[in-house]
Amino acid sequence: MEERRNYWRRQRVSRRAVLRGAAIGGAGLAGAALVGCGGGDDEATPAATAAAATAAPAATAAATAAAATGPKPGGTYRVSSTGDPPTLDPYGSGSAWTKGVAAYAYSRLFKVDVAPDTNPYDRPLIPDAASGYEAPDGQVWIVKLRPGVKFHNLAPVNGRELVAGDVMYSWQRLTAPDSVNASAVEQVVKAEAVDDQTLRFELAAPSPIFLENLADGNNLWIMPTEAESGFQATITPIGTGPWVMKSYQASSRFQFAKHPDYYEMGMPYLDAIDNAIIPEYANARAQFEAGNLDVLGVIADDVVDLKKQHDDWQWVGEVNGGVAYLFFGPPDKDPDAPWRDERYRQGASMAIDRNAIMELSYNVAALKGAGLNPSEAWNNIVSVTLGQWWLDPQSAAQGPSAKFFQYDPAEARKLFEAAGGLDTPVKWQYSPTRYGVSFDRTAEAIGNWFAEAGLNVTTDLQDYTSTYFPQTRAGNFNGIAMGITPAYPEVSGFVDRYFSDASSNAGKVDDPAIKELRAKQAIEFDQEARLQQVHDIQRRNAEMMFYLPTPLGAGTAWTAYLPRVQGIVRTRGYGGPTEVYSRLWLES
Repeated sequence: MEERRNYWRRQRVSRRAVLRGAAIGGAGLAGAALVGCGGGDDEATPAATAAAATAAPAATAAATAAAATGPKPGGTYRVSSTGDPPTLDPYGSGSAWTKGVAAYAYSRLFKVDVAPDTNPYDRPLIPDAASGYEAPDGQVWIVKLRPGVKFHNLAPVNGRELVAGDVMYSWQRLTAPDSVNASAVEQVVKAEAVDDQTLRFELAAPSPIFLENLADGNNLWIMPTEAESGFQATITPIGTGPWVMKSYQASSRFQFAKHPDYYEMGMPYLDAIDNAIIPEYANARAQFEAGNLDVLGVIADDVVDLKKQHDDWQWVGEVNGGVAYLFFGPPDKDPDAPWRDERYRQGASMAIDRNAIMELSYNVAALKGAGLNPSEAWNNIVSVTLGQWWLDPQSAAQGPSAKFFQYDPAEARKLFEAAGGLDTPVKWQYSPTRYGVSFDRTAEAIGNWFAEAGLNVTTDLQDYTSTYFPQTRAGNFNGIAMGITPAYPEVSGFVDRYFSDASSNAGKVDDPAIKELRAKQAIEFDQEARLQQVHDIQRRNAEMMFYLPTPLGAGTAWTAYLPRVQGIVRTRGYGGPTEVYSRLWLES
């Protein structure tokens, strides 16, 4: 156990595979709207290697020459997002937009290391507000804070130094009964501040995933204790992160300035970030082509032509890591609904043409014809980006339930009929524009496929902030809905999302077999044994189709940068403003 004990001195644990439990995954499909786009010593998994093959930035000659001059401080980086967050308080919502904004202002105890031209799935975790940890038995974790970490110089915090009490206040927010992400750290039976620079976490059992949970951008963002009563975190985020929010105009823009007392000397290189809220892709593309944005997430239909028209742009193509999935109204809303029968849910899965989704969303044939190498894999309820933890739904390893992933509308109709659901009206609901063009296309197509397979479908397009997120996404709905998972940095995040007791379990699934497997994998240090448990969860879900994974999120997403953007690196999860933006610089 000595090698796990010396993190402070070496900044890396040689048995990371034991503590991490996985190769861990990239910038989220939903999170990418906020952070734009974005190795370690572990051997890459096959899926991670495939992602890396398409992920490296295609640098222009001008960009290469600029990079040779080295980082230059100053300038404003101009990005866009598609909508407003439900709240600015990172503990007030599980929304991707809320977490994405948090990554500007707040620090975590640990974060993801980044490096140019490397696969973000292979990068290790490094200290952020922490300086390191000790966990000799994997059950008691002692975390030391980094000295001299200062909050933003805003009243009433006024740039004071971070202490352990602030972390404990944030921990109480994370673990409160109404916290959407409390299940991620439910294995912690006691957390305390030993002194101003030291934290102690005691777990119910040794855990291979606790460090990942501390670094996950869904969980522990460090707020000052003054947030309890001294200021409103819903209006003014005050943290120790690299960016200070200067202004926020709803439906218009965020503006951030660099934190002058950020603990990483000389960072960020940029003076400011201007994040314009642009719901429509066509408008964002026009702004980018006019030179008013520095980065654009490009839909697959446009990639070939834009690469020809703008040979000076820089490109990144990568699989982002989220999973777009379908979920059903929970039992307490209508215990007699036909979707309580697994045959109905299996039929819904077989009514979906997953190959067509890949073509519709990722323009696979055209990109391959142009000599590019887009991903063609399908997600399970675990993202394809997690390598060996992902169970390929088209493989023999999926077992008999693989048939439920295949498009067969005639068989789907038989299953609907057997479950008594053909004549029952069903509401098909999702939030348009918020998740982008590919999501909207896929959702519309799925509604049509349901109708073609015989369902009596009514489509309900819901506003994200007022209806979808606080009601449908929280499980307060009837019918079938579509949403997206974050790109969880560790496979247990996906398992918790679907099957914990938190509100993230939007279908309120309570399956004894999966509950037992979920509990076992969270404390299993034998990687092969844990791998089988995670695969068994995916098989069990497919047998019952509690949640229907779609391939949306498994295809190659493309990001273009103007030539002036330098220092491009990529990360996974919601840490982009911390891990990526702080390292960018501009060649004017």
